[in-house]
Parts: sequence; C-alpha cells; structure tokens
Amino acid sequence: MVSRILVPTDGSETARKAAIFAVDLAKQLDATIIILSVVNQSSFVTQIVSAAETPLHVIEPVDDYLNEAARGYVAELEKLCEKHSVRSEIIVTGGQTVEIIVKEAKKSKADLIVIGSHGRSALAASILGSVAYGVIHNESRTPVLIVRR
Repeated sequence: MVSRILVPTDGSETARKAAIFAVDLAKQLDATIIILSVVNQSSFVTQIVSAAETPLHVIEPVDDYLNEAARGYVAELEKLCEKHSVRSEIIVTGGQTVEIIVKEAKKSKADLIVIGSHGRSALAASILGSVAYGVIHNESRTPVLIVRR
C-alpha cells in the first residue's frame, strides 16, 4: 500500500505537473506527500552582475538565494496539499540532487517517488544530467512514477 509519496521539486512546470498528479493520488490513497527541494549550487548558472549596477554588499549570497527559491517552491506545493486536504511534510536540503532524492526516499520510508521529466532521450539525459533518469537508474528500491511534461 502506498502511504508516503516523495515529490521532488525544482519549481519547474514539469515538477508542478508531477506534484498535482501526486496530490491527486495521495488524496485517493489517503497518503502523505513528502515535498523535497534540493539546493544544488553546482547546477546553478550565475549571471554576471556589474558592480556599477549593484553594490557588492547588497548582493545576496547564492546559497541564500537558492534556499529562498527552494522554500518558495515547497510552500507552493504545501498550499496545494492543504487545498486538497492532503497531509504533507517539507524537506529543503542541499547536495547532489539524485543522491539526496534516493537517500531521502529511504530515510522517510517513501513507498513511491513521483517526479517530473522533460522527456529527454537516454543519450541526452546522460549528457545533460536528467534527475529523473538518475533516480530511476540508481540503486533505489523505491518505485518511481515519471510524469512527462
């Protein structure tokens, strides 16, 4: 029986679609949603900001910005869960995204991972580093449901 569903999010439209599916499934199964956002600074491409435009003491550290964005993503999904009377737990952490998703699925005793995918080919995923591809090909024993865009 599925009673705990892990839903990783990066704020993308595909992740939102997966979350909507997961919340609907959780409602039907009376399951809890575990909302996970992984802050992975290495995947963040920074924009160059001219010192003339913004003083250095005003620029937020990248970690603070990423954590704030991640908390925004999970808050949005938490509201979706509340709207549909689905229990939820929130986890915002840092690290390598695929590794953290797999570890968190085990740690939180998730029965299912629901994750969005952009639908890249295996070759493109291996070159571009698809998170969904990494999760399903990892050593995880937790079933993974892929929601395509």
